[in-house]
Amino acid sequence: MGEEMAFPEQRLRRTRRTAGLRGLVRETELSPGDFIYPIFVAAGEDVRNEIPSMPGILQLSINHAVKEAQRAHALGTPGVLLFGIPEDKDEAATGAYDPEGVVQLATRAIKDAVPELLVVTDVCLCEYMSHGHCGVVDKERGEVLNDVSLELLARTAVSHAEAGADLVAPSDMMDGRVAAIRSELDREGYENTPIMAYAAKYASAFYGPFREAAESTPQFGDRRNYQIDPANAREALREVGLDAEEGADIVIVKPALPYLDVVRRVREQTDLPVAAYNVSGEFSMIKAAAEKGWLDERGAVLEALTGVKRAGAEIIISYHAPDVARWLSE
Repeated sequence: MGEEMAFPEQRLRRTRRTAGLRGLVRETELSPGDFIYPIFVAAGEDVRNEIPSMPGILQLSINHAVKEAQRAHALGTPGVLLFGIPEDKDEAATGAYDPEGVVQLATRAIKDAVPELLVVTDVCLCEYMSHGHCGVVDKERGEVLNDVSLELLARTAVSHAEAGADLVAPSDMMDGRVAAIRSELDREGYENTPIMAYAAKYASAFYGPFREAAESTPQFGDRRNYQIDPANAREALREVGLDAEEGADIVIVKPALPYLDVVRRVREQTDLPVAAYNVSGEFSMIKAAAEKGWLDERGAVLEALTGVKRAGAEIIISYHAPDVARWLSE
């Protein structure tokens, strides 16, 4: 019987069952080069604090953060994303834009040790605010002051660029923050420093382990008035469009797995590179199930992250990044 007589399902079956052919016809491939690895950098010396809700992820002092960055680079991961845990916090987030702050010092140390590794820095105020919110708060009204916060975010981004950051990543979701940061970077001579904006950041239940890791749980209220309602997709597309207009070079959808439809719609809307943040809760769910013996960790992680890439993300920010790089090389 000639090929013209074969039914379509027979042809599909043959490609699936021919071992050597499966790789050739695979539509989506993960690579270590797809990933950015988040690192929590803590003030102090020789710090290696376990994070109970995130097995295998640690708060690291700068010397250990440098070693972790070197390990990620050796595995083929092209970049790291730094979150700072300062020694002291206040209501003006002074540690966020201090030239000698923990992220600024870690950025210099990592760039000195591994110049070719991309260092992305989180630009937000929550880790440095005593109240845990992403901006300056009017205590009497209990509201985050958007425009006042923009000034501090822009100062923070410039301080990161001065320290050698390759990209700055504002995660605060204040209105107009990409434009404010772009303007200040340009004014200070960092017009070539790209902005990777958390453009579609949802008010998600999946951030719990991160808030433990970054010690940034709000002391009152929540962040729903400046993050996106999980029920809304069109709102996310509007936010992405605004960030693109303001000068974002890369846009992020966060979280990843519950919002794969949004990743796909963002990919179809914009020509900018799209990143998806496989957040702490997504990481911890698989870890917990694997520890119980309910899931095969390697298989579940690779399947989940292949789905994120298949949805349209060119960049995946994930705590699994070193494991994925190791598995893919085996």
